[in-house]
This record gives sequence, structure tokens and C-alpha cells, in this order.
Amino acid sequence: MSASAATGVRRYLGVPDAVAIMMGVVIGVGIFRTPPLVAGHVDSSWAFLGVWLAGGVVMLMGALCYAELASRYPDAGGEYHFLSRALGQRVAILFGWARGTVIQTGGIAAVAFVFGDYASTLFSLGEHGPAIYAGLAIMVFTLINVAGTHQGRLTQRLFTLTTVALMLGVIVLGLGSMEGHTLSQRSSAPMGDGFSALGMAMVFVLITYGGWNEAAYLSADMRYPRRDMARVLVMGSVLLIILYALINLSYLGVLGLEGLRGSDAVASHMMQVILGDAGALAMTVIVIAATLSTLNATLFTGARVYYALGRDLPPLRRLGMWSQRGDNPANALVVQGILSLVLVALGDLHRDGFEAMVDYTAPVFWGFLLLVGISLLILRQREGGDGARAFRVPFYPLTPILFCLVCAGLVYASLINAGAGGVIGVTIVALGIPLLYWRRREATTAT
Repeated sequence: MSASAATGVRRYLGVPDAVAIMMGVVIGVGIFRTPPLVAGHVDSSWAFLGVWLAGGVVMLMGALCYAELASRYPDAGGEYHFLSRALGQRVAILFGWARGTVIQTGGIAAVAFVFGDYASTLFSLGEHGPAIYAGLAIMVFTLINVAGTHQGRLTQRLFTLTTVALMLGVIVLGLGSMEGHTLSQRSSAPMGDGFSALGMAMVFVLITYGGWNEAAYLSADMRYPRRDMARVLVMGSVLLIILYALINLSYLGVLGLEGLRGSDAVASHMMQVILGDAGALAMTVIVIAATLSTLNATLFTGARVYYALGRDLPPLRRLGMWSQRGDNPANALVVQGILSLVLVALGDLHRDGFEAMVDYTAPVFWGFLLLVGISLLILRQREGGDGARAFRVPFYPLTPILFCLVCAGLVYASLINAGAGGVIGVTIVALGIPLLYWRRREATTAT
């Protein structure tokens, strides 16, 4: 029996809903925060644009791998389900722990901090204002999603459409105001040397593209996952690559590479150059809308892994309950919200909450993405590639192998550059190892 049938999950998401959620997860954090960090690790305008395009290619390779996995094995647990099937339940349980305590909650906190930083420019709440705004946003959007999947879906459509429309307006203004000479600029030496600097630039770029993999958690909610998951992942990826290429070209054309490096709020800075203070204020509102779009989408998809973990670990069975009233994992949403609030409180102790969350999540995120890529290779070898009507990744096995190699490189780059935050994230994952014994003991008792 399918997961959907067994748990009462109703399949009613269509391709537009899933693309809106996927784009909503991705747009809203990095693109307004990381371009200056990327510019600091490259030495020319063309290198800046090149790493963004390279990041888009990596995202598309990963999306093609996920499209095969999600169309062949649709399940609300997404990556948790793929890892369990390929590498065993112990690896999946450790992933569920990592996602619940580091990857997803860290991502939610990072999004919330960006919202808090920009909201504080409109109305300051003092030194801890960004964290207060971040906490309030998490609570409000968690409650919206607990109320029901229908409410979360409609909220997402509204925010995604608004964000994309506003971003297109910014792109048109930026491209219309750019100066051609800025594209030939070279700058001072980047932070770091050689491979290390370029690797960290790619870490920031791929963090900005991060979230495309969240579409895998929608496969159990979609009407026709075998047919539509590939469409969702490929359409969403291509649209994101185009959108990000254009907006980064706008940033570069208006501000230049050195201007990018010195900007803390790059989008507002660009709009201030073009339209003055009114432009900066308008951009702040746009960023706030985009971050709330990402926050809602990330909360929507994130709780699914707690739900999958709850189905497999009897002590956490309450997380594995599907609410028929809201047609969602309501208990999992609440727990996810609480853990995210804890990370917001901890991030408030750091001088830059967003960068603290990036350092915390990056090594763990890329490590498990590497394992998902390996899972595709294992499952194709074990079960073949002829699943009924399932999408098959093109250029197999080259595509998943290249994706795995990039992920391995990014694990290395993020560990080298993340410092104490990365060590803390990896340590938190290690603290989940007793769950493997817990599961083994439960299984032994059951037999």
C-alpha cells in the first residue's frame, strides 16, 4: 500500500502549485544577501557571472537526479524515503535527525533573520529587533500551515506570484540602468586563494539556489507524481537560473564588482542608485515579501521529514500522525517551529545571524545531498531503470556522478571555511547516533 493510501494524504497539488512552492523556497534569502559574499571570493565580473551560471548547472543536474527518484518513489518523506530505500533505515533516521535539527531548522532561521534584518530598517525594535521579527514570522506562518494545507498553498501562490512580479520589475530597472564597462572590471584579490576561494564562492551560490530539492517532499501530495515531478523540478530550475542570471547581471551592471563587495543590502543599494531613497524603501518591501514567501514554503515542506521519522520511530509516533482536519502533519509543524525558534535565539548571540546559520548548515546539507546522489546510483543498479512511467535522468550515469563529485567538493569547501559553526552542525548530527541504537533496539524487541 502506498504511503498516501496508508496515511490518508490526499493528492491534489498540481504542477503550478509545486513550481510555486519550489520557487518560493529558493527565492527570498540568498539572492538579496549572498551576491556581495560571492563577489568577495572572485576577481572579475565575468568570474562572478560564471559561478552563478555554474551553480545553476549544478542545480539542474541535481534536479534531474531528484526527478527520477521522486517520480519512481513518491512519498511524503522525500529524501528520507530515498535514503531508507537505498542505504537502509539507519542512514535515513540519521538524515531525519540532521534535517530536523540542522538543515531545515537552520534554513528556516536563516530566512527569518533576513526578514528580520530588512523589517528592522522599516521599524526598529532595538538591538534584538531582527531576532524578534524572525521569531514572530516563524510563529505566524507555522500557525497558517497548521490551520491547513489549503491555507498554506494559497498563501504560497500569493507570495510567489507577488515576489516574481516585483523581481521582474527590479530586473527591468536594473538592466535599463546598467553601464557596460562594469562587466570588464577586475578587482583586488579574492578572499582566500585558488580553489578554496572559488569553492567558497560556489558554496554561497548554491546556498542561494538551495531549496530546489524541497520539491521531493511534495511527491506524495501531487495528483500525478510519476508524470509531473520531472516537469516541476526542470521547469522550476530553468526559471530560477534565468531569474538569478538576470538579477545578478543587474547588480553587477549598476554597482560594479567593488560596489557589490561593499554592500550589506545589495538590492536596496542598487535601487537607491537608480531611484534614490524611494527606490531603497520599495526594495526593502520587495525583500520582505520574498523572504516571507520562502519562509512559508520552507515551513510547508520541512515538516514532512519529521512526519516520516515519526512513522519509523515508535517513541516519536506523534510526529508521524497526519491531521485529517488540516490535511497536514500538524504535530510535526509545531515541533519544527519550536526548534527553529530555539535556533533564532542562539543565532541572536552571533554578530550576523544569517551567516551563523549558513556556517551551521552547509557541511551537513551537502553531505546528505551527496548520499542522495549515491542513492540514485544504487537504486538504478539494484532495481533497474524501468519503473512504470517514471522519469529517467538523462546521460546516466554521468549526470549523477558529476552531481556527487560537486557535492563532495562542497562538503570539503564548507568544512574548511565554515569554522566553529560547521563543527557545531556536524556535532549535532553526531548526537543523533543513539537514535540508530534506539531503532535497532525497538526492532529487536518487536521480533
